[in-house]
Amino acid sequence: MKIVMVGSGYVGLVSGACFADFGHEVVCVDKQDSKIAALKRGEIPIFEPGLSELVRSNAAAGRLTFTTDLAGPVSKADAVFIAVGTPSRRGDGFADLSYVYAASREIAQALDGYTVIVTKSTVPVGTGDEVERIVRELRPDAEFAVVSNPEFLREGAAIEDFKRPDRIVIGAEDERARALMAEVYRPLYLNSAPILNTSRRTAELTKYAANAFLATKITFINEMADLCEQVGANVQDVARGMGLDNRIGAKFLHAGPGYGGSCFPKDTLALIKTAQDYGTPARIVETVAAVNDQRKRAMGRKVVAACGGSVRGKTIAVLGLTFKPNTDDMRDAPSIAIVTALQDGGATVRAFDPEGMEQARATLPAGVVYCSDAYECVAGADAAVIVTEWNIFRALDLDRVRQAMAAPVLIDLRNVYRPEQVRAKGFTYLDVGRGSQPPQPGAKTAAA
Repeated sequence: MKIVMVGSGYVGLVSGACFADFGHEVVCVDKQDSKIAALKRGEIPIFEPGLSELVRSNAAAGRLTFTTDLAGPVSKADAVFIAVGTPSRRGDGFADLSYVYAASREIAQALDGYTVIVTKSTVPVGTGDEVERIVRELRPDAEFAVVSNPEFLREGAAIEDFKRPDRIVIGAEDERARALMAEVYRPLYLNSAPILNTSRRTAELTKYAANAFLATKITFINEMADLCEQVGANVQDVARGMGLDNRIGAKFLHAGPGYGGSCFPKDTLALIKTAQDYGTPARIVETVAAVNDQRKRAMGRKVVAACGGSVRGKTIAVLGLTFKPNTDDMRDAPSIAIVTALQDGGATVRAFDPEGMEQARATLPAGVVYCSDAYECVAGADAAVIVTEWNIFRALDLDRVRQAMAAPVLIDLRNVYRPEQVRAKGFTYLDVGRGSQPPQPGAKTAAA
């Protein structure tokens, strides 16, 4: 089949490369000349394990091409996927759909023969209706259908998620469109990937509901971690006890500094705004978003407390900057709020991330000292903070780290290490919710 992917960012590039690997003919379109030129040279603008090899092999085979010209490929396409950005709109947090609608207008002008227009971008309920209205208004003669096909890709595992998905959600009002989408995803039948056919509006809401629920799980276990610190319990054991209940499941129950990235922050805000607009406020999701924002800054205060209540004049090493490992994505990463809090407190921040340094330089406040590896980062530091659980931070030479630091203080916001192991090396060690800190003054005890 001939597929056009409008937008060659994270979703568009991963989806396009995977479709090409299935044997489809895929054209990725983007307005940025520099991005398309780089992709033609085999240079990948994002870090995603396995993506470079997938793009290059399918480009070499002629199944995957890149262009700034939308009209030509769309006129020959069976399916056109809209995979442009939908960032949070300033002021109200609603999804900015200007790129989606602009793409719809360009697609409309180029349609030739029956074509399925697919919204792959995460869009609020009713967006497909508006896309259909725009195209119909511009091209009343055109044969087309608009389908919602939300993506459920995890950064760092996107290719595996695409090729072995938990589910494929297809929201369509047209049987011919459903049949075409079934053919697009036919290669996945061998993996027994369940296809859920729904209405278009249901598919649009399903994406937001799923992300909001996962964000809620993360926020819930983070609040349990705070309680564990007060009562002397271990949040990892609490999470295991919860996760063994198959009604709950173990995933997304890892305590840490809060969620970030390109999806959860903006999607929870967009869902909140949609619910408010329809007069059915999503109060649980509203609380989740607020608590998560507060938590990131609270992690900065946790570091300050570990340094005796003040970081003024001190040097703090921050290990890991991206919102999660195996990506270079800095969008809404907890490190942003943590670094800002430390600098506000008068600290000098040294930082290292194995893949996110370039993005971090464009995102973090000025004054951060960027280092070439973890050991350079901790040299002379009064405390070190593990913010992102990259594998290279899981087996640091703790003797070397302690010798390099001005003061052996390690704050582990991802619970990477065993407390007894680190303390045996002479560190002052704090983690998240494992009962390794005594209850705070004034906290109730069982005896009380």
